[in-house]
Amino acid sequence: MIPEGKLGHFVGECVKLCLSQVENPSCIWARVICGPAGSVQSAGQYDDLQVRMNLFYHDVSLDVKRLKPSPLQEGQVCVVYWSVCKSWCRAVVESVLQDSAACQVHCLLVDHGEHLIVPSDQVRVAMHNFLQLPFWVRRFRLAGIKPTTLQVSICEEKAELIPSSEWDSSATLYLHNLLQGEQKPTGCSVEVHVEGFVDVQICVNDDLVAKKFAYYSRASDHSGALDETDRRPAMLKSTILTLTDTFLSSNAPPAPTCSPPGKISMRTERWPPLMMTSEFSVICLLCPQVVPSVPSVPSSSSSSVLVHSVLPVEPISSLDDAPITDTLRRVLRRRRYALSPADSYCWSSVARGCSTLLISHSASQPLSYLPPLLSHIQLSSCFSCCTSSTGPVTVLVCPGWEKVQAVSDLLEENQVTHSLHPVTVLLGVGKDEAKAVKIPKNCLLLVTTPFTLVRLLASHCFLFLRLCHLVLDEVDQLFSVAPDQMATILQHFQKVISSEETTSCPQQLVAVAKHWSSHMDSLLANHMPDPCVIITAAEEAALYGNVQQMILLALDSSKASVLLGALDFSPEVGQKTLIVANSAEEVEDVCKAVTCTSALCLKTHERLTHQFDSVIQQWRKTPGRGTQVILVTTNECLVSLGITDATCVVHYGFPSSPRLFGSRLACMVDNFRNVCDTDHTESCSQPVRSLLLISERNSRHVVGILRYLKRTNALMPPELLSFARGVHVAREEQKNNQPLCSFLKSFGVCRDSSVCPHRHRFNSQLDHSVLPASGIIQVLPLYIKTASVYCGRIVRKDEGGFDSLASEMAAYYAENKTPAKEPQEGGLYAVQEDERFHRVKVLSVPDRGDRLFFSVLAYFVDEGREEEVKSHQLLQLPAQFHSLPGQAVEIIVCQVKPADAEPDWHPKVTRAMSQKIRGLQHRARAVLSLGNTVFVDPMVRVTEVPGMKTLINEYNVQSEILSSGMGVSNPQHVDLLKALCREGVAAHGEEASHVSG
Repeated sequence: MIPEGKLGHFVGECVKLCLSQVENPSCIWARVICGPAGSVQSAGQYDDLQVRMNLFYHDVSLDVKRLKPSPLQEGQVCVVYWSVCKSWCRAVVESVLQDSAACQVHCLLVDHGEHLIVPSDQVRVAMHNFLQLPFWVRRFRLAGIKPTTLQVSICEEKAELIPSSEWDSSATLYLHNLLQGEQKPTGCSVEVHVEGFVDVQICVNDDLVAKKFAYYSRASDHSGALDETDRRPAMLKSTILTLTDTFLSSNAPPAPTCSPPGKISMRTERWPPLMMTSEFSVICLLCPQVVPSVPSVPSSSSSSVLVHSVLPVEPISSLDDAPITDTLRRVLRRRRYALSPADSYCWSSVARGCSTLLISHSASQPLSYLPPLLSHIQLSSCFSCCTSSTGPVTVLVCPGWEKVQAVSDLLEENQVTHSLHPVTVLLGVGKDEAKAVKIPKNCLLLVTTPFTLVRLLASHCFLFLRLCHLVLDEVDQLFSVAPDQMATILQHFQKVISSEETTSCPQQLVAVAKHWSSHMDSLLANHMPDPCVIITAAEEAALYGNVQQMILLALDSSKASVLLGALDFSPEVGQKTLIVANSAEEVEDVCKAVTCTSALCLKTHERLTHQFDSVIQQWRKTPGRGTQVILVTTNECLVSLGITDATCVVHYGFPSSPRLFGSRLACMVDNFRNVCDTDHTESCSQPVRSLLLISERNSRHVVGILRYLKRTNALMPPELLSFARGVHVAREEQKNNQPLCSFLKSFGVCRDSSVCPHRHRFNSQLDHSVLPASGIIQVLPLYIKTASVYCGRIVRKDEGGFDSLASEMAAYYAENKTPAKEPQEGGLYAVQEDERFHRVKVLSVPDRGDRLFFSVLAYFVDEGREEEVKSHQLLQLPAQFHSLPGQAVEIIVCQVKPADAEPDWHPKVTRAMSQKIRGLQHRARAVLSLGNTVFVDPMVRVTEVPGMKTLINEYNVQSEILSSGMGVSNPQHVDLLKALCREGVAAHGEEASHVSG
């Protein structure tokens, strides 16, 4: 958009123009292709704008009535259809012509400089996102001159030049030829063809005055006659040549010249010699005319959401319309929570008490279902009939303790404690732990994990007899980590809602997940009668819809022939096949290949948007038996075409992202399996297919696409699987310099090696260790990372290096505490804690700015912990205290792991172990060492009886972890690590004595 008067900054500056139309010297339409210091949008930006407008306004599913401006007014900015170019263009309404038959609009195309008369039904509202670029074509005039005309007096038999209010057509023709050159067609760049000259100046003002087409206009001149000064050209001074060269070489704006005010100089740029032989570009200084300002028009956006429901679901537009309590509404407004497309449909369904399955990338956020669920529970009066029993009305099941804690914090923040009295329960594997649990009678909402819930059902089944709402958070993970427990939970829920006592109570099952899984088929069929299925990710909707995936391997040069071999041109049932290419050129090539088979082939791409209506009309016709209708198009056209009834999608151009892959699959959504429509399911005998062509150019996407396809029943070509394994090996080799995966060290396996950034293979250099790999050692844990991973020191009786260092540092700093002046990253310093002094290495120093006090991240080299330390606490560390290497080592207790398939230790266990073992010396047996890590099994606290040589084992660390109920035995831990080391040694042909214990 160009605000009024903004073009004034071109006055007195050099701008490069592309002429569009010369109406007269006072009206020259041109595109500014190079402004002051190059500050003008490029032609590519306007080409992209044209493509986007054509795709939008040619959208076959567009609501035309909503986009018709009413009323039409002079000066209004709009978009009109230009039939000559078969394109939608931005325009300004100049006048509205109304008669009894029709309404026509006279407008100016602001990016083309053309005047056009169009019927009012070809005028559309200009969407806001199409008004970001300034109008490309602007009106200029020659300043400082006015037109003359020849007045002939028949009586006096004489002719003389007099001022005129309009330009003669001969002046306009002369100016057009002067600017364009006889060889140049209308609309080409403003260039002058001059042979044999290098520095040529043409002052158009002077030339028109010299040819008697114009005269110089003086503000004080109001007479009707022209004097000699008006008729005499004022030639530009020679200094302009120098200014021009300077401007072109430095890209700086030229200094003001001595030309008469308002005059226009046209001169050529100095180009390289090869360019000089043909033509010179002209830089013009013109006076631009003011263009009307553009009004702001709101734009609308829509997202594709699959909703399958027996009852119609109306989406929610805002928090004001949301079916939630006022308290929750206020809380969400304070959080500035914005409704997502998933929320718009899910909240409506959940608030009505419908069983709902939500698949969305945002479903990991509990707010995608909690507000309407909490409101429904609080406002429902149906629970009075269930007062014969006690216990929670709603159970919310989460996949792990971290999600349980997140939901619990959210419930407290949303201020529902006073009405629902939510309770969080996490039980270990202890025998009698579940029996000791006391759930308050007024608890309506229980948040827990599937393992804990099954233990509660075994001991307190009577507490869950009025269960009406079962919520499964991240249900795909629940079925993955606890399939047996989920079966028990669902079986109990089915019994409760089927009993006579609860027939009048609400019965609702809400399941949310980021990804679709095969377990959800059984969930929908057996436990969710009349469900509402909401899926906002198209690639996940395709899994739900039973789209058959097929993979075709082909060289890039032979993709067309492989495609033709895969298509069925004589199907038993009429088919609609959509072939998606990545460019207009690919569309043309594929269409030619398919047409050679005599099949009906339609095509469209960005240059054929005007054919959308005719193409879609042919596509929508029902194909007869043995007919294959084929449409070849590009990704950009899919949204505008609005296709949803394809039976096959061919990915001729490889989809570069899951979102793009899903948008293509969404073109078959009408033929997806619908669990809510039994008639449709039974009648849909022809499965929908997706054919993916993979060539050598798509190698970097193979692993990602296979990760998706493995969730389907697609048959994987052996070559593709072999290639994917090679890619996985190559990626692991790229991580060869990364630290060894912490999960691999702690438990023997990684949670997900495909996405983990750390190393999972043995590296002889990084994993070489000088620490003991076998035998009895004394360890002193000083910093507890997790329940089974500590940092500390190995205590050696024959070495007093660290004790001596500690004593010397204490003695030194007792008399001399010199603060560090400017802490440097990587520098060694000292820090005092209580009466002890520690050596620290500064890991990072923030940008302090004007702050006097700041903190740095420091690593305690003798303890292994990282903490922020205030800069003024750092002390200078003399060189004599640098010689002893850092004493901190990592100590990992083997043979234990978190219970209930948890990926991390619960903080309660870590806190208990920290209180028990921190700072106390333990005896351990080393079984392996890698790098700076020693693996021990067992690790025991040993004390000596005073006055006797008897040793007592106070406790075993592994046993303490297991007795907490939050850990279980992990007998394969060490074997897996040693196997990893042996594989690495065998691969490199080296020996590592520290591998065996």
